[in-house]
Amino acid sequence: MLLLVVFGGFLVFGFSENVKGPAIPRMQADFSLNETQLGMLLAFNSLGYLVACSFTGALSGRIGIKRTGIIAFASMAVSGVLMYVSANYVHLSASYFLMYIGNGMLEIGLAIMAARIFTKNTGAMMNLSHFFYGLSSAVAPIVAASMMGWNVFGGELGWRGMYLIMLSLSLLPILPSLMAKFPGDDGEEQGERLTLKSVSKDPVAWLIVLVLSLGVVSELAVGGWLVNYLEKAYDWSTGAASRMLSIFFVFFMGARLFLGPITDKIGYTLSIILMSGFSGICSLAAIVIGEPGAILFAVAGIGIAPIYPTVMAILAKRYPRGTETAITFTVTLMGIACVIGNLLIGVIIDGARKLFGAGMEAKESLTLGLQAGYGFIALLALLCSASCIFLYVYLRRRNELV
Repeated sequence: MLLLVVFGGFLVFGFSENVKGPAIPRMQADFSLNETQLGMLLAFNSLGYLVACSFTGALSGRIGIKRTGIIAFASMAVSGVLMYVSANYVHLSASYFLMYIGNGMLEIGLAIMAARIFTKNTGAMMNLSHFFYGLSSAVAPIVAASMMGWNVFGGELGWRGMYLIMLSLSLLPILPSLMAKFPGDDGEEQGERLTLKSVSKDPVAWLIVLVLSLGVVSELAVGGWLVNYLEKAYDWSTGAASRMLSIFFVFFMGARLFLGPITDKIGYTLSIILMSGFSGICSLAAIVIGEPGAILFAVAGIGIAPIYPTVMAILAKRYPRGTETAITFTVTLMGIACVIGNLLIGVIIDGARKLFGAGMEAKESLTLGLQAGYGFIALLALLCSASCIFLYVYLRRRNELV
């Protein structure tokens, strides 16, 4: 039952986060939104997520992770209904905000569940759990685009019906949640619990935040910039560039499925050092080689994929009596770093064009800017590896390696 909740939860999580791609243009057309309004709507993603991160750990400690998970699943289903009946931009924005409150609660909640459940082979099981997120993320845009064209009761299902159906899937994990008994919710644990204040005083916690932030920003940036890079730098068609992104996700999912057991065998910190370094080298090599080396952009997914679940395994092992607090601290700061990191990529692209592209043709200038931006993405992966070396040395000196 617990596996159904965790694996099913990650599937639902991936769908809810990644169906927006095909839906957003239709939502924009239906409500006649300008680009600023659309940007504000998408900004609710980060805002709702960060708000949820701030209270989910404390909520799970107060009412239990079982009830917290059920609330997260239910709020996502309710947001689907509200989206379906939204009459204007304000109602739509409120619905989106609620959906991402649910998403944020679910991410923290699932991480806490997994940390409590997977006490053995933690690295392998964490990676396997996140494999299901990657699986649903990869197929979500395709499924969403197809569903919006369905003919239902004489009319097109559209983005409203698609969101209603997809978010209603979040009700399914509630059934095994009601029947399952969650570790840590039975009141058997005794002793002093970890507090945010004590976590913030731990140098290891800040190193873990740095490692996770660098790795996740690099990971998420690929989804936002790879297609753009291939289209504009190499004149690829949208279809060809999208297929390369799909190949990236294939490598990404395969790594989470097959490399998890390796992290348990060689150690979590050493695994991150090797994998993030591999990812950064692949991306840099792809830029240097040019179009013939474009496949290396996808191969980089092998290295970047295990970082998030492996860091969750580190937190579970290092803070067994306060995992929810440690996860809340780490993921909240990571969310802030993601906002800053993605902003920096855009600034670097524009800055490189203006600084080094003066006198070049527009195409060459744009390519130079994109290379600088994607080079920064590769650099983040290498910095993730470097910062994890510091973490490795620090823990090894204290005989606290995990």
